[in-house]
Amino acid sequence: MFVVVRSLDAASEAAWDRFVEAMPTGTFFHRAGWAKVIETAFGHATQYCFTERDGAITGVLPLGRVKTLLFGDTLISNPFCVYGGPLAADAESEAALVAHAESLLVRTGASALEFRHLASAEYTVATGWIERPDLYVTFRKSIDADNERNMKAIPRKQRAMVRKGIQNGLASVANRDVGVLHRVYAESVRNLGTPVFSRRYFQILMDVFGDAADVVTILDQETPIASVMNFYFREEVLPYYGGGTLAARGRAGNDFLYWETMRRAADRGSRLFDFGRSKIGTGSFAFKHNWGFEPEKLHYRFRLKPGSSIPDHNPLNPKYRLFIAAWKRLPLPVANLLGPFIVRGVG
Repeated sequence: MFVVVRSLDAASEAAWDRFVEAMPTGTFFHRAGWAKVIETAFGHATQYCFTERDGAITGVLPLGRVKTLLFGDTLISNPFCVYGGPLAADAESEAALVAHAESLLVRTGASALEFRHLASAEYTVATGWIERPDLYVTFRKSIDADNERNMKAIPRKQRAMVRKGIQNGLASVANRDVGVLHRVYAESVRNLGTPVFSRRYFQILMDVFGDAADVVTILDQETPIASVMNFYFREEVLPYYGGGTLAARGRAGNDFLYWETMRRAADRGSRLFDFGRSKIGTGSFAFKHNWGFEPEKLHYRFRLKPGSSIPDHNPLNPKYRLFIAAWKRLPLPVANLLGPFIVRGVG
């Protein structure tokens, strides 16, 4: 039997997620729930599709169209996610998903089609796709069930910072409080010159993914100084949206935050800590490397409309330098008001 390509619907969501769970290269960002998140939180159209043979799913492609006046028009797998791309059980299914996505690029008139692969993909060699020059890496490392071993595995200087947080009397709580998370996160990204997501987006993530997400917050006395939203997939934990206030720096709040996230995740059965994506040469890259994590290149590949170039919506792009400097000076309420309208186009 040949494979057929079908669109995701409510009836196929459960089978889609079972397929993702069963695939060794499946990720949290392949889950069907992202379609609802992207549509509801940002108003972007999604084109989630899967291949089927003899009634069984053989491949999935979580694809969204991010189209705004400010940042252009791109088909991405998967928008607002660090991983994605076609996930298939065989070459025929992968080829069908790629061909379907390429046909959507032509039909929609979008300027680019982007697949965000965690690992290398062979099909791009023969079909004229291009890979983004080195920019993004991810940091992934095994963790132990024994948190004493996890502590000892942290390099000495970084371990001293974690112990400083402990000595400062910091405490952690794990819950679903996106209000506290958003207040801390909003201050953190404004200080970096980056527009913030809406609080509503964070709530939608919690509502859609349920027990597969939580929030870990660090308290200095009763004051939240650092917070992160974590995703859980199989035996992996992915700290995804996190930040700290200015007060967190002097109290080792950010260091203690990721230790507490690791400790709590190990206790609930996680055996791989995904520290997430960073740009090469940034402070975030250095921070994660200091924890003893080694960078792994991310393979982001593009099929471009004739005359188009690879989208470059990242803070290292020199054309955003003045914008970033100005954003850092905005009053926090103003940044929180304007940020969600801007960041919805970044994808």
